[in-house]
Amino acid sequence: MENREELEEKISQLLKEKRYHALKDLLSELEPADIGIMFEEMPSTSLPLLFRLLAKEMAAEVFVELSSDTQELLIAGFSDVELKEVLDELYLDDTVDIIEEMPANVVKRILRHSDPETRESINEILKYPKYSAGSIMTIEFVDLKKNMTVADAFTHIRRTGFDKETIYTCYVTDENRVLLGLVSVKDLLLAEETKVLEEIMETNIIYVNTLEDQETAAQNFERYDFLALPVVDNENRLVGIITVDDAIDVIQEEATEDIEKMAAITPTDKPYMKTGVFETYKKRIPWLLLLMISATFTGGIISSFENALSSCVVLTAFIPMLMDTGGNSGGQASVTIIRSMSLGDVEMKDIFKVIWKEVRVAFFCGLTLGAANFIKMMVIDKGGIAAGGQNPLMVALVVCSTLVITVIIAKMIGCTLPMLAKKIGFDPAVMASPFITTIVDAVSLLVFFRIAVTVLHIG
Repeated sequence: MENREELEEKISQLLKEKRYHALKDLLSELEPADIGIMFEEMPSTSLPLLFRLLAKEMAAEVFVELSSDTQELLIAGFSDVELKEVLDELYLDDTVDIIEEMPANVVKRILRHSDPETRESINEILKYPKYSAGSIMTIEFVDLKKNMTVADAFTHIRRTGFDKETIYTCYVTDENRVLLGLVSVKDLLLAEETKVLEEIMETNIIYVNTLEDQETAAQNFERYDFLALPVVDNENRLVGIITVDDAIDVIQEEATEDIEKMAAITPTDKPYMKTGVFETYKKRIPWLLLLMISATFTGGIISSFENALSSCVVLTAFIPMLMDTGGNSGGQASVTIIRSMSLGDVEMKDIFKVIWKEVRVAFFCGLTLGAANFIKMMVIDKGGIAAGGQNPLMVALVVCSTLVITVIIAKMIGCTLPMLAKKIGFDPAVMASPFITTIVDAVSLLVFFRIAVTVLHIG
């Protein structure tokens, strides 16, 4: 198999030579996801022609893989017939995803070319809150009745399953669409044809409500290895299912959002290369301004201990090391806890267990760092400290004891702030490294100067 660069070059060459038949054969051998990636790299003027060379079913699959900007570009060039052909091949949840990203004029055109039933279903899904389970579900699933035999179930699947997103997992409902159980195609294949579904269906069902957070729904796929997850309303009626491909998209989006927040960047839906310079600037500058202002506290602390520093200038050399070590220690704890919370491993009720664990970890980390720093100060820094008129042993004691205390405090702050943030309704990721580093910097300076004043009798 040729690599992507070679394929892109080959496609460009075939386009230039107008060898469309060969180009169509080449595209038919590729995966839709790979075609989507390559189409994003192609000149926009070539996209409509390339897209029209795809078979109808593959064209719909490729369309889903494209960015919203590329989709909008293609829709603008589609005839009404072409647009309807693509929409007819899309699964409903994919159509909804596209509509949510399009400007109003494009949405109107898409809805105008959807049949009344599809349009009604789209509008129904769009009513659910953004980022809820209902907003990412599809209503294209196979539902069966408990009094059906296995033979009846297969007949129903053959008759209705052609346009369903998945037929491997089928759901059993009553006449009011209340979810009763589920059966897999494997269950049906291994059962006698005369068996009634009520006898073989699984009734211990994991499901989510339409209004539950999409991240909670996605976590069920990770926990239970599902291929599909039923979505019910407040009366336990089956209204849709979430499939594993949509769950993976949610997990990726949520992970990206958390990483951006932990780096003090306002999250964005656009890929990095598709985001303009000014837009990127707007996402970053508010946080940088906020963190810059909050960092003035450390400057104020240093100013308040100006007399102590003038009496023992050598202490200044150790400030960056103490602040960096404290920030790194707090960052380690916060990232670990935030990730554990997102996976459901840690909850608010575990806060005292978490603190106790982190305090013990911090104690050992602090002792190790303090011992290593003590040796370094007595071997490397001893001469410089003595030249400054200070007792090297006492200065080392001040710095190393500060180091131990700072690491313990930093890890306590790092593990508790994200949990407290979630408790009061904030995203825990906001309390990650930048904020924690700022807080720990201030705390480490206060501890450092207080110990220095007490032990060295300065200031």
